[in-house]
Amino acid sequence: MTIHRSNACLSRRHFLAAQGFGLGAMALDWLLQQDEARAEAPKPNLERGVFDLVPKRPMHEPQATAMVSMFMQGGPSHLDLTDRKLELEKRHLQNFSGEIKYDNAAEASAKLWAGPWKWRHFGDVGVELSELIPHMGSIADDMTLIRSMHTGVNNHGQSIYALHNGRITGGRPVLGSWLTYALGSVASNLPAFVVLSDPGGLPVLGTDCWANGWLPSLYQGTVVRPREPRILNLDPPPKLAGVPQEKYLSFLRDINQKHLSEHPGESDLAARMQTYELAARMQTAAKEALDLSQETEATQKMYGLDQDASREYGTRCLIARRLIERGVRFVQMYTSTQQWDHHGNIEKALPASCKKVDQPAAALVKDLKQRGLLDSTVVHWGGEMGRLPVIQNEKNVGRDHNTYGFTSWVAGGGFKAGYVHGETDEFGHKAVKDVVNHYDYHATLLHLFGLDAGKLSFARPGGVGTLLDGQPGKIVGDLLKRPPAATAPIGGSATT
Repeated sequence: MTIHRSNACLSRRHFLAAQGFGLGAMALDWLLQQDEARAEAPKPNLERGVFDLVPKRPMHEPQATAMVSMFMQGGPSHLDLTDRKLELEKRHLQNFSGEIKYDNAAEASAKLWAGPWKWRHFGDVGVELSELIPHMGSIADDMTLIRSMHTGVNNHGQSIYALHNGRITGGRPVLGSWLTYALGSVASNLPAFVVLSDPGGLPVLGTDCWANGWLPSLYQGTVVRPREPRILNLDPPPKLAGVPQEKYLSFLRDINQKHLSEHPGESDLAARMQTYELAARMQTAAKEALDLSQETEATQKMYGLDQDASREYGTRCLIARRLIERGVRFVQMYTSTQQWDHHGNIEKALPASCKKVDQPAAALVKDLKQRGLLDSTVVHWGGEMGRLPVIQNEKNVGRDHNTYGFTSWVAGGGFKAGYVHGETDEFGHKAVKDVVNHYDYHATLLHLFGLDAGKLSFARPGGVGTLLDGQPGKIVGDLLKRPPAATAPIGGSATT
């Protein structure tokens, strides 16, 4: 028998149409059902984005609208400040039999060391803190003390990256960039993301700590210098002041706008244009925000501006409060390079570091609270690591790195007040209870700002990027005044 095949029967259109009524349709229906059963993945935005700092609606009701992060670069010793270990005191100078990962094996020892400082109970909560930080103790009832922080990467740079941009490598947007990208700013005449650097030098990673990564450059941090002039080139040359500058900026705006209309989607150009316009508006607003002469003598004294040890850091903490009350979204403060990296001479160096920041940090929380701003402002204090329970450098005692269990504290912005979370083991080496990984910390912060860490994304050539980037970050409900209904992991399996 001869089988006749017409050209129509052999066409792709006919074949695909026929499959629509056969096994192909059944398979397609099954696959769609499987997709619906999975959590919705972030989808790239295929339209050209418009990037600006106009205030934007969060994904759900926020508890926080702003944040100040006081980053103690180098790694404060939790064992001597915030996490007392009686077993360590009991076995002082005995050999430790457990496993420890040293950063500097050449100077390492197995000899346990309990610092010489005394401990006190603070606040109604009765939290035990070192005598080196009595001012922080005075805000114990306002803070959540997290004693189970963990990044698990034993070098400064990797752990700083993890706590800033979510991974242990660079080239990614930091937390402040994500928040300003997602929410914009209510401060039209000040930057949305401000960095207050230390006169002792930049952090180990330099400008990576406030980098926008693959977000548009509009969302990178703006550095305010530690000395006058705090913002360079803020004033125009005398010959351009007034009307000449206005005409010049108007002419420049017209040229840039014409070029942008001819080349739509150039986010760098759009960001640069907005930066120029912001700089012009800042000429008056920034000077006013940075002028501490408007503050009362009592306020300046509260921040420690009357003392040599705390004057500089206290000045920056007071500036941070002034920026927050003027609508700045995110303020990042740093101590100088390796200031808390006490591999040696810890008995002299640690008290000096504490005197620099203890009173100003506590004053910032108290000042925000008395002005009604603490409820909506997250305040963070902590570094990228803690220290080991054993001696490094027996001739000049110090402590080596420890990223497996360390302490940070947070206050305001939806965090519980007067609460201690998590534990390290009996020697303070590893977090063993209610561990808070860096990706859990970030998921929790984004939630407080009304954002979903799984949905806040940015489409880029390499794929859709998020802060968690597939890590199983969960919202740590125990830290929050109003925890979410569910705290299941947001991302996939962790990869580094």
